[in-house]
Amino acid sequence: MPFTGLDAWLRPRAADELFSGVVLIRRGDTTVFSGAYGWASRRWAVPVSPDTRFDTASITKLFTSVAALHLVDQGRLGLDTPITEVVDLTGTTISPAVTLRHLPTHTSGIADDADEEAGEDYTALWVDRPCYSIIQTRDLLPQFAHNPPIFDPGGGCRYCNVGYVLVGLAIEAVTGTSYWDDVRGAVFGRAGMTASGFYDRREPAPDVAEGWDPVLDDAGNRTGWTQNIFGCPPIGAPDGGAQVTVDDLVRFGPAVRAGRLLSAELTEQFLTPQVLHHQREDRAVWCGFGLEFVTDRNGRRVRNHHKDGGSPGVSGILRYCPAGQLDVAVLSNSGRGA
Repeated sequence: MPFTGLDAWLRPRAADELFSGVVLIRRGDTTVFSGAYGWASRRWAVPVSPDTRFDTASITKLFTSVAALHLVDQGRLGLDTPITEVVDLTGTTISPAVTLRHLPTHTSGIADDADEEAGEDYTALWVDRPCYSIIQTRDLLPQFAHNPPIFDPGGGCRYCNVGYVLVGLAIEAVTGTSYWDDVRGAVFGRAGMTASGFYDRREPAPDVAEGWDPVLDDAGNRTGWTQNIFGCPPIGAPDGGAQVTVDDLVRFGPAVRAGRLLSAELTEQFLTPQVLHHQREDRAVWCGFGLEFVTDRNGRRVRNHHKDGGSPGVSGILRYCPAGQLDVAVLSNSGRGA
């Protein structure tokens, strides 16, 4: 199997407890690398397998975006409809000028619950409010909906988790079902992601990895491990937390590109850079409807499109490299593993 050097690099890292997770690389229908390493449960010494389901953190945003765009295809949502006409946001600071288009492209200007670009710590959200109090999508509103906006809608591009919370609420308002049920049907079911779902950590579910992070002393030495049960809500939400196998995750990209999830028009929009986030000397980074794009500096050639995710005790990477026609997925049950 190709990529044998990758396995030789990962195995000692897993032995030193620096990586726990799965890696899968495919070119079309051909698997060019597959590997599973470390522990799905450190408490019970259960090894990771290719069938282990991992929390995808912010990769979940891709599923939320596709579910919303599917409703746009059906004429049930409009990309340029004000979000306040779809979701009851009475008494909040969310501007009626914010549209569904602004939210997944990170151009809404609304304040995040934890501003990652400013270095704010997501776990600090749960110091005064228990994470287990967040069950339904609407339970997330008090964490951001009364904060002053950062800029006017469309006036900038800044990564914002909670824009996807509003997208999830729009999905629920239009369908009359839970966000989880809609994504299971509109995305997972249609993409063939049969092992994926949203599993509550308070309930028993097979083959779901536990999330753990190292405890470090002042010198950076690992002194133990801590589980993420108090670092994030017990069940996934529109901005993060779907649990998938690595095989299912690699099914998602080809399903989108083949037009199996969206119309030709919205498939093209989903796979096209929408808004420039920042430029460097040799490249530019753009936001799309969930995907992020790395292009040459002039934006003419896409080097890859991807979505990364990270939360306490979980991390992931989903990437497509057009030059090699490679779909790459890494899922880990530690915050920096992927």
